[in-house]
Amino acid sequence: MHFSLMEITASFPAARVAAVVFEGGAILPARSARLSHIIGEIESAARERFSGLELSQIPGVAAWRAAYRGFGIKRTSYRSSVERLIKRVLAGGPLPEANSFVDLYNAVSLRHALCLGADDFDLLTGDVSFRFSRPSDTFVDMGAADGGGDDPPKPGEVVYADDDHVLCRRWNWRQDARSVVTPTTRRVLATVQSHGWGDVEAAAEDLMRLACDELGMTARRVVVDAARPVATL
Repeated sequence: MHFSLMEITASFPAARVAAVVFEGGAILPARSARLSHIIGEIESAARERFSGLELSQIPGVAAWRAAYRGFGIKRTSYRSSVERLIKRVLAGGPLPEANSFVDLYNAVSLRHALCLGADDFDLLTGDVSFRFSRPSDTFVDMGAADGGGDDPPKPGEVVYADDDHVLCRRWNWRQDARSVVTPTTRRVLATVQSHGWGDVEAAAEDLMRLACDELGMTARRVVVDAARPVATL
């Protein structure tokens, strides 16, 4: 499988992504007591770190707002995944709970102020890439009010996709329902994404360490950017 940024590097030369493949271990339906404690500490540290700041003053948020403007997204209703997590925690809420792996990568996203995502590797087809949308693209919104629905990307939108369908719309705004990570997942493809700010290697190493320690997984990673836009997973 190839992992690529090739199509968008001319328009977004600051984009950089670490792709991490996780195998083995076990994804639990709920957090362990230890993982709950770790995530609670990360939430508290984020509130202290970002206290008193407007969202636009947080570098990781500002970087993705700029990226979204670069493909025509100006509405505040469409915000990057990391902005939504930071906003939620600063409002006093906890990170959402899904399962042990998803909760873990959301915590790493919050700690590093970078966008992270993950898909069930065995539900992917062919190569994966960040690219511009195509007329034939399909997308089933896992966050739709009715539990999901067909909502294809708009022309010119940056998407994350495999050979069959879009995995995430608006770069890192909303994930497709067809490849979500669940407790039955045996292999995960996770992405750590930056746009001109942030250390994707450090965040990827943090995620790998936690997944190894808490879930018993093994991992390998590659990094793609404008200098090396394609890698083999």
